[in-house]
Amino acid sequence: MSYKTILAVLDTPSHAHHITEYALALARQFDAHVVGVHAETLAAVPLIAPMEIPDPAAIEALQQAARRETAEVEKVFRERIAREGQSAEWRSFVSSAGYGAATVMEAVRAADLIVASQGDPANDNRSELENLLFDSGRPVLLVPYVMKAPRAIRSVMIAWNGSREASRAAFDALPFLKAAESVEIFCVDAPERPNQVKDFVGVELAAALARHGVNVTLTTQESGGLSAAAAIENRLADNSVDLLVMGAYGTSRWWEMLFGGVTRSLLESMTALSLMSR
Repeated sequence: MSYKTILAVLDTPSHAHHITEYALALARQFDAHVVGVHAETLAAVPLIAPMEIPDPAAIEALQQAARRETAEVEKVFRERIAREGQSAEWRSFVSSAGYGAATVMEAVRAADLIVASQGDPANDNRSELENLLFDSGRPVLLVPYVMKAPRAIRSVMIAWNGSREASRAAFDALPFLKAAESVEIFCVDAPERPNQVKDFVGVELAAALARHGVNVTLTTQESGGLSAAAAIENRLADNSVDLLVMGAYGTSRWWEMLFGGVTRSLLESMTALSLMSR
């Protein structure tokens, strides 16, 4: 297994540079084709009171601004691709649904790996990123907004809770795991099931990955009152992990949006590259 089609989500000009760089670095590593995607969202139509007539001047201004952004993002992508000479293509979409549009999802679901920016949680709208995680059906590699240059992935940590989503993420990440120098399966507050004691949680996954030639170890830890997200973040920092692999939205997304959850917490505070699958 390898990544042969890498889709780069180039949502804003500020993200276009470093996400293109990350996608190209991965394309060189895996000899892959890069698809640069920008989705232009049609803004809500401004109305003129009291008749609630659409304002033509405002509509035209919004459309021009969106076209300028698309052109700027495309220029960044094409210029960088031209210098690199990597196999690549550009696609842009215009719709009211943005990255959730059916035409965009058709392209997204045909990729082996999606590369997107975490963005700045203080400024960015997270809904489109969460839609990609929840609806794409493909692994998403998130690049922290503070990380501006690609770096080698030598150390990987799999956040393991035995869920379907975590299993999906672990095997979606196999190309990274096989190339890494070390891979740790990390389980916080391992659940004890009727036919399995805590000490054996993650053992089957470790054995399966070892058969793929992955240099894997297994660690279980009690949270000691910390949230699972905080325990994962501490482990990432303590071990200088390059890539976190985890399942996204193991519970209902609406429950996580209302009451918080590991996925949402890590999206807001992530410091390492993170591959998430659902």
